[in-house]
Amino acid sequence: MSAVLNFIRLQDLIDQNALQGKRVFIRADLNVPQDDDGNITEDTRIRASVPAIKAAVAAGAKVMVTSHLGRPTEGEFKPEDSLAPVAKRLSELLGQPVELKQNWVDGAGLEGLQTGQVVLLENVRVNKGEKKNSDELAQKMAALCDIYVNDAFGTAHRAEASTHGIAKFAPVAAAGPLLAAELDALGKALGAPARPLLAIVAGSKVSSKLSILKALADKVDNLIVGGGIANTFMKAVGLNIGKSLVENDLVDEAKAIIDIMAKRGAQVPIPVDVVCAKEFSPTAAATVKDVKDVADDDMILDIGPKTAALLAAQIAAAGTVVWNGPVGVFEFDQFGEGTKALALAIAESKAFSIAGGGDTLAAIAKYNISEQVGYISTGGGAFLEFLEGKILPAVEILTQRAAAK
Repeated sequence: MSAVLNFIRLQDLIDQNALQGKRVFIRADLNVPQDDDGNITEDTRIRASVPAIKAAVAAGAKVMVTSHLGRPTEGEFKPEDSLAPVAKRLSELLGQPVELKQNWVDGAGLEGLQTGQVVLLENVRVNKGEKKNSDELAQKMAALCDIYVNDAFGTAHRAEASTHGIAKFAPVAAAGPLLAAELDALGKALGAPARPLLAIVAGSKVSSKLSILKALADKVDNLIVGGGIANTFMKAVGLNIGKSLVENDLVDEAKAIIDIMAKRGAQVPIPVDVVCAKEFSPTAAATVKDVKDVADDDMILDIGPKTAALLAAQIAAAGTVVWNGPVGVFEFDQFGEGTKALALAIAESKAFSIAGGGDTLAAIAKYNISEQVGYISTGGGAFLEFLEGKILPAVEILTQRAAAK
């Protein structure tokens, strides 16, 4: 992925006074968790979408916003699929009423939009053809607006009618501030990074992150693996991992990644000590052991203090740190010291750091370091696919539109 991605930004259009009186269609990511009563339990994504909406309103636009929510069945709207709670929260955050519009694809209820008005268009994934990126649906959406703005990085890896198709057909297609900031940060971290470039890729399974590990093996100076992934790498170098989570069929792949790194003078640091337990439970007793002392009935649930100190030193020396995944079962405090040590090392490092993925964000929150991380990515799947070097469809179409101008 190149460091420079050329696309039109919402701010560029505002600077040109191009929004005055125009119909602006913003695809946001408002997919927030709710409890059984439909109350929003965590509103980070809604708050993250507010700057684009406020900017468009301030620039004199007539603003339509839409998003997916959950996994509705196309063509079958159910009350639990509704963005009604989101409309209420958005009204509070914007300080102005946000009306929810149903059955909006053919323009019903959108004829009299006023300058400065904001409406929320009901769950976009209820529309037939959304997930299959139907040109017919995309053209209907595009006909509703003068300017299309994608501000939903979390769905940028999906080619859907509201993230990709509409951008082909809208008169103007631009990136919102959230999407642009994500791409700028990722481009900085991977396109032309300050060296040494260090990546932390952790999690329970190598298989879910194998393609990322392979892609990074060609780019990074140090590749820290953690969690169940580290167990597979430990087995690859001949260490006993007891009854720890492991993927035996991927031991050879782990060896190959170690070899790729070694040929470049880079390394995959293997733990020298670990924290073990006899069972996986919140009350399990934690025992620190050198890796050579792991018993057949041990489960490895965290890196040990010596390993944590070695990895923290590498982080301190890094120019760029990319972090995806905790290195232990940090939800249980006795197996969270490794993740805590690396989180604090990242917080104290002078490196540019970028972090993404749900568990990573939970660790950042737990150890209260959000202010010390250079950039926190809101997208899980999109973040990982960008790390792999994949072209994100929603970004590709924006760059194509910019190139065609």
